[in-house]
Amino acid sequence: MKIIDTSIPDVKIIEPKVFGDERGFFLETFRDDWFKKNVADVTFIQDNHSKSSQGILRGMHYQLEQTQGKLVRVTSGEVYDVAIDMRKNSPSYGQWFGVLLSEANKRQLWVPAGFAHGFYVTSESAEFVYKCTDYYAPEHEVSVKWDDPALGIDWPIRPNTQPSLSAKDEEGLLFIDAPSF
Repeated sequence: MKIIDTSIPDVKIIEPKVFGDERGFFLETFRDDWFKKNVADVTFIQDNHSKSSQGILRGMHYQLEQTQGKLVRVTSGEVYDVAIDMRKNSPSYGQWFGVLLSEANKRQLWVPAGFAHGFYVTSESAEFVYKCTDYYAPEHEVSVKWDDPALGIDWPIRPNTQPSLSAKDEEGLLFIDAPSF
């Protein structure tokens, strides 16, 4: 596996080695000892899998307690995946990073605890799989507005269209009002 640094030092793209031929392909998606040595010394305790249609935006979420680091990837389709640094004492506080993750590129994104996270589905549909370092705790979840002008996230949304959002995401907080770590 290859690590690709991003504009936020703690957020990493992980590119697997893919072995393929006319029969298909094989790749290793996770190896605990390699991840702990090369990316982050964390333990994953929950795996999640979601399917979404084109135009759905899920995020930007984080938990104030039971904070979650996430190792995310797409097994079908394509998404634009975004992380926002919510750690007040971090040099990259308030900065965001986005990347296309797809079934084709097989890349993963490491989003450490202390980051808001979300994605926008750019293909007809997408299946999104991720490992978490703590359990989902909806009572501690916060949602930051996906389109907060102060953040200026450059979502790949077609002009004159709006993403499909959950009620929770429609009521997201502005970054300036969102609690930080």
